[in-house]
Formats: sequence, C-alpha cells, structure tokens
Amino acid sequence: MRPSRNEPGPATGFSTIPHKREGAAGYRCRVQLVLDFDGTVTERDTLDLVLERFGDAGVYELAEAELEAGRMTLNEVIASEFACVTAPLDEVVAYLLEHARFRPGFAELARARRPLIVSSGFHELIEPLLDREGVLDAVELRANRVEARPDGWVVSFRVARGCDECGEPCKRADLPDGEVVYAGDGHSDYCAALAADRVYATGSLARYLDERGVAYEPLTDFHAL
Repeated sequence: MRPSRNEPGPATGFSTIPHKREGAAGYRCRVQLVLDFDGTVTERDTLDLVLERFGDAGVYELAEAELEAGRMTLNEVIASEFACVTAPLDEVVAYLLEHARFRPGFAELARARRPLIVSSGFHELIEPLLDREGVLDAVELRANRVEARPDGWVVSFRVARGCDECGEPCKRADLPDGEVVYAGDGHSDYCAALAADRVYATGSLARYLDERGVAYEPLTDFHAL
C-alpha cells in the first residue's frame, strides 16, 4: 500500500511462469482481466489519499516501514493505519469524489471487458467512485469492509487465512481458471501477479518483478492495455 510512483519498468514481454490457481465462481472466460484498484484503476492510491488527509503521519510511516521490512502483514498495516482515522464516512467519500482520478480508458474498458477488481481497499470507498464513473454495474468487486467509528475506523478483512505461497492473506486465490491478465501496482499484487499469465505493472510491483526477473508490460493507461 505504499504510494504508487507510477514508474513503469522496461517492456519485456509477459510472464509465463506456471502456477496453480483456485478458480473463482462465475469467471470461466478463456481470458479474464483482473485488476487491482488503488494505484491501478486510480492514478493514485485512494487509501493513501485518505490517510494523508485524515490519518496519522507518524503511524503511517512506521507501519509502512514495518511492511517493507516484513515485520507486519499488509492486513496489519491497514488495520493500524485506519484505526487513526476518525472522520465520518460521508466526509471521506466526498473528499475522494473530489480528488481521486481514474486512469484514462478505464470506463470504456470496464464496459467492454467487465473485469474482476480485487482490492485491499474498502467497498465503502470504492463503490462511490465506480458509481461516479458510471461503471459500478460493469465490474465484479471484491474488497474489504470498514466501519467508520468516531474513535477509529475498524476494518473487516475479506481474506484472513495466509496464502500457501506467500504466507500473507492475499489475492492469489481470487484468480479465476483459464488465462488471466493481471494489472497491479503494489505490495498487495505481488503474489497474484506471479500466478497470472500476463502482467501489466507499475510502481513497486514493477520493481518487485524486475528484482525477480519476471517479465511484464508497463501499465500506463487502459487505452494502451
């Protein structure tokens, strides 16, 4: 969940590393498009936008450092960071509706391909943004839930069990059967990207794949994808 710098890596083809995936009900197309939301569908990570405006900078920096060092899982980081947010949900949603921007071409792609969006963010923040773009009914969304309590937001995580591959609760099990094209930008996408057939990457996901010699194509916008 570190801020996406949107620095595309070199265009080196696409990943063909074989991995076992668990199927997702309802997705049986030969090629399925699976997208991360924050920093992928959006130009900036909306969780970071919220935390910059409504969170605690000290807690944020400490938690992100712990994630980078492998001493906290992403779920633990998100829970600790959002426990510091006390603003009402409608105020936060209004802020995102004003400031969050989608990558060019997403609405057209969503209507044409009906992608599966798998996010570490929250339905309560993502759905108003999809509705703003007129594509709420054009995608399947899988995300966490949050209760916006005045003494600190409480996150209900959709996935709690650790993945057999990476050890963290992650998105890999959401990848459907068949050929998968995956687009992502950050820590939450690492494990799922390794299991996809073709990857579009930016930000820390691109750097992660570079370090491991895994091929991908740079994510710029959805017209290009």
